[in-house]
Amino acid sequence: MDGMLSQEEINALLGNMGSGDSVPADSSTGSSEDALTPEEIDAIGEISNICMGTAATTLYSLVNQKVTITTPSVSISTWDELVADYEKPCVFITISYKEGIDGNNVLILREDDVKVITDLMMGGDGTNLVDELSDIHMSAICEAMNQMMGSSATSLSSMLNTKIDISPPSADLVNLIDKIDESVVGSFHNSNFVKVYFKMEIGDLVDSSIMQLYPIDLARDLFGKFVSSQDGEEPTPAAPATPAPSSATEPQPAPQAATPPPMAQPAMGQAASPPMGQPMAYNYAPPPQDVNARPVEFQPFNMGINPITQQENIDLIMDVPLEVTVELGRTSKSIKEILEFAPGTIIELDKIAGEPIDVLVNGKLVAKGEVVVIEESFGIRVTEIIKQQ
Repeated sequence: MDGMLSQEEINALLGNMGSGDSVPADSSTGSSEDALTPEEIDAIGEISNICMGTAATTLYSLVNQKVTITTPSVSISTWDELVADYEKPCVFITISYKEGIDGNNVLILREDDVKVITDLMMGGDGTNLVDELSDIHMSAICEAMNQMMGSSATSLSSMLNTKIDISPPSADLVNLIDKIDESVVGSFHNSNFVKVYFKMEIGDLVDSSIMQLYPIDLARDLFGKFVSSQDGEEPTPAAPATPAPSSATEPQPAPQAATPPPMAQPAMGQAASPPMGQPMAYNYAPPPQDVNARPVEFQPFNMGINPITQQENIDLIMDVPLEVTVELGRTSKSIKEILEFAPGTIIELDKIAGEPIDVLVNGKLVAKGEVVVIEESFGIRVTEIIKQQ
C-alpha cells in the first residue's frame, strides 16, 4: 500500500535510532562492533596525516623528486571492497610495531608506482620501467618504506609521548583476485578494517594513490593513546597562571583612598606638597658635579712591522700527523651498475694513461706526480707542487 513502510524499513529505522554517534553499520562496514565514532575517525586521520607528511619528506630525499601526499580519507572497509576498488596486482608492505604499539599495519602501493620509485632510487629517471619486479626492486622498496615509516614512527612518538619502534618492513607482490596468502595479508581478508586513502604525486611521473590499512583494534589503541597524550598535555597551559598571587598583593582602591600619603620635607628638585588627598609627585634631580672629560686617545698603529720578517714558531706543529693519499682517478656509477660488479669487472676512470697522479694531504690537493716502484712497493715521484692561489 502507498505510504506504508515495509518491515525491513522499520527495522532499519529502529536500528539507526540506537546507534548514537557511531558510524552506522551496513553491509559494507560490518557489525556495529567494528564501527568507529567520528572522534576516532578524526583522530586516525590526524595521526595518518602527520605521519605520512613526514614520510613524504623522506621519500623526496630518496628519489630527488617533489612528493605530494594529500590529506587522507578514513573509512571502514572490507576485503571485497578493496579488491573491487584497487588496481591489481599491487605491492603489500607490512609494518610491524615492536615497541610502543602492539600490532601491524599495511601500506598498499600500485605496481607501476613501485617501478617508478625503485627506478629513481637506482639512479634512473623514472621512465625506464621493467616488465616485472625483481628481488632487487622489492629490496629497494623495502628500504624506502623502512626509512619512510621510521621517520613516521619518530613523529608518532612525539605525538603520543611514548617511544615507538618498528621492525624492518616486508614487501610482497599480491594479486588481489588470486588465492589469499594469510602470511602476507594477515586477517584483513576475513574481517573489517580501517582504510586510510591518500592521493600521491611524485614529480610528473606518478599521479596515483596509496592506502594504509589498520586493524580495528589497532586503530582504537592509537585513539586511546592519542587521547591520553592530549590529556597529559592539558596541565601545561597552567604555567602562565603563576603571576596570579601578585593580584592579591595589589593595593585595593578603598584602603588606599582612606590612608593619606605621609608628608615629607621637600628635597632638592622636589615639587611642593600637593593638597591633602592627592598623591605627591617626586622629581628628584641629583646635584650637579664637576666632571673632568677629555677626548679619547688611541695608540697609533705601528706600520713599520713586516709580517714576513716575523719569526713563526712552526716547530710546535711539526709532529702533527697528516694523511697523504695518492689518487689514481675517479668515476661515477649508479646503484644498478655497482650491484653488477663481479671479479674481473673493469672500471674506467676519468684519468688518461700517462696523466700525472694527484697527491692529496687530508683531502686537499697539494702536488702531482708519477707512479714508481721502490723494491716491492709502489711509490710516487712528485713532479709538480700545486701553488695556493
